[in-house]
Amino acid sequence: MGAYAGVDLGATHIRAVIGDETGSIVSSHKTETPRGPAGIAVTEAVLDAIRQACDAADIAPENPANLPDTIDRIPLTGPVENLIGSERVSLHNDANAGVIGERFYSDRSPDDMVYLTISSGVGAGVAVDGNILSGWDGNAGEVGHLTIDPHGFMTCGCGHDGHWEAYCSGENIPRYATQLHREDPVETALPIETEEFSAADIFEYAGEDEFASHVLDQICHWNAIGVANIVHAYAPLVVYVGGAVALNNPEQVLNPIRERLDDMVMSNIPDIQLTQFGDDVVVRGALASALTGGTGDPSQRV
Repeated sequence: MGAYAGVDLGATHIRAVIGDETGSIVSSHKTETPRGPAGIAVTEAVLDAIRQACDAADIAPENPANLPDTIDRIPLTGPVENLIGSERVSLHNDANAGVIGERFYSDRSPDDMVYLTISSGVGAGVAVDGNILSGWDGNAGEVGHLTIDPHGFMTCGCGHDGHWEAYCSGENIPRYATQLHREDPVETALPIETEEFSAADIFEYAGEDEFASHVLDQICHWNAIGVANIVHAYAPLVVYVGGAVALNNPEQVLNPIRERLDDMVMSNIPDIQLTQFGDDVVVRGALASALTGGTGDPSQRV
């Protein structure tokens, strides 16, 4: 029986899983992502996570890693190839891994689908006609940088105005609320002036606090515009939504999108669903990539 590995390298944690030929996870290991002092520390942590997951599955990697030392870059594919003794190693961003995983484990395995993540940032993995879109520079699917507000009220972290991520990501929701409050300093129970003010406060107070409800309504409006743009650009049959903002507030995030799409979309409206796999969607996608050569298509197992 073959064994396959998937790794989710995130800003906070590294998850490694070992799966069998069916895609079932047989072991896993989770560790914190190193903060430095150099990129090699991240490489070593990824390799160690794979080793620990292999140990738990009673599988031995074939070769020791021969690690190059570097400061400015994080070497990943080469050291992992050395560790497992195989050149079949693929590197995807988290959103592309997400759509690969959703496609592989879906009951329908649709050729046209999107995985949308609303977390610290906003991004998407896109499958069109069975092809996972990446673009020549890997930046296809960067939907967080769609311009949804032509007035450019908020500036995105990339430096441009009016981008989706500047309004609706977990990092920027409190910034957006603060800017709205400065424009119209109404009374609110939100802890706007504190360092602890976060996106979670908006979702908690919405429905009870008028200003929080207004902020959430605006966020839902921008999310619906963003998803409508995705629908018109890629014509997906289903859009799976993940990321911490959506996972922690599924009804408040997804229901308004579903309710508003009919007024915005001229073509077929896709099924809008919360990801089936919670925080594990990316690492499952990495495993599915290993099983299918990066397609997520169960019929193309390698």
